[in-house]
Amino acid sequence: MVLSTASAFEPQAHSIANFSEGDLEGWVERSFVGKTSYKLVKLGDNRALRAESKATASGLFRKQRIDLNKTPILQWRWRVEQLPSGINERTKSGDDYAARVYVVISGGIFFWRTRAINYVWSSHQAVGSYWPNAYTSNASMVAVESGTDYLNQWRYYERNVKQDMQDYLGQDVDFVDAVAIMTDTDNSGQQAIAYYGDMQFVQK
Repeated sequence: MVLSTASAFEPQAHSIANFSEGDLEGWVERSFVGKTSYKLVKLGDNRALRAESKATASGLFRKQRIDLNKTPILQWRWRVEQLPSGINERTKSGDDYAARVYVVISGGIFFWRTRAINYVWSSHQAVGSYWPNAYTSNASMVAVESGTDYLNQWRYYERNVKQDMQDYLGQDVDFVDAVAIMTDTDNSGQQAIAYYGDMQFVQK
């Protein structure tokens, strides 16, 4: 936790993932089709979470309530080694991603009200493009990276989640309830490999 100079009791950052420290506490796996392999590995001078999917779809979820009025910016990094190819990610048959980060607003007992933004490394969609998830209109896909130009390189991102919720879901959101990561290739039957680094929510 980084402390504000204004007050020692005002958190400036909320850590979501400390994979570089070998920490998986709080992350729970959920399987949709088979199990993607997730394991902590050493990659050069870095430690990261390696994900490999072979026609599988499972993700790691962490429940953590985040106040977007205080810490709206999500920071993370990832690295992709292998992408699915020849797919249309806007369709059910092509709804596969080498790397994605979900930010989830829980619907509570009203599960149909659950909403999510998926930040994805797309195989073909242009960076900056967005579209409804092929399976549910309650989730929006946002391409923050695309194609093969940066394969095998760490890429770093910052997103204003509060603003993205407004732009892509049309909702003024004060809190999010969970974050998830997933590498999946169940629809195309292909293979994908990615590495996930640390994640945190910070102030503007």
